[in-house]
Amino acid sequence: MSKKIISTIFLLLFLLTSCVGSSSVGVFGSGVSVAFDPRTVGMQIDDSIMQKNLLGRLALTEKKYLLAINVKVLDGNIFLSGKVNQAEEKLKVIKMAWETKGTRSVKSAIIIKGQRNFKNTAKDMLITSQLKTALVFNKLTKATNYSLDTINGKIYIFGISMNADEKKEVIKEANEIYGVKEVVPSIILVEDLSRNKN
Repeated sequence: MSKKIISTIFLLLFLLTSCVGSSSVGVFGSGVSVAFDPRTVGMQIDDSIMQKNLLGRLALTEKKYLLAINVKVLDGNIFLSGKVNQAEEKLKVIKMAWETKGTRSVKSAIIIKGQRNFKNTAKDMLITSQLKTALVFNKLTKATNYSLDTINGKIYIFGISMNADEKKEVIKEANEIYGVKEVVPSIILVEDLSRNKN
């Protein structure tokens, strides 16, 4: 077999074996642990399969996407972040996400390289760390149930809220961070999870 085929096989084996959750701690997206995952085991498995399918397709299209693109799947909703070189690549990744079986929605925080400089990147990292800290110390929020990405002062929040009050509290904390230009919440309420609906 050629080296290319062998490396592709190892890549696919890695993708298929890399996301395993325990019964006490749930895992969504790119291995973010959540303190309490209200999804059923079936939902967690479905989300994991969707994530692995999309990552596999991205890797087969361009190996660099494996490191450049972050994929999170929560109740069939796909969240994308990362950097690409051209706008066409961004559109291609979003299209592939929509084509993934079981997709309910796709939200993208992918940016084009060159749109950020070192100073902005440092500010974004500071905003993200400040919000993480604020959520940890806020007794009304479960900080580990959220994944945060900040891009050019715009903070993207992905996760599950136990109720509407917690969702409001998370958004309020984000809006109070100095330097935040916009808060883009992609927060799903437990009651809105697909299998919790009648």
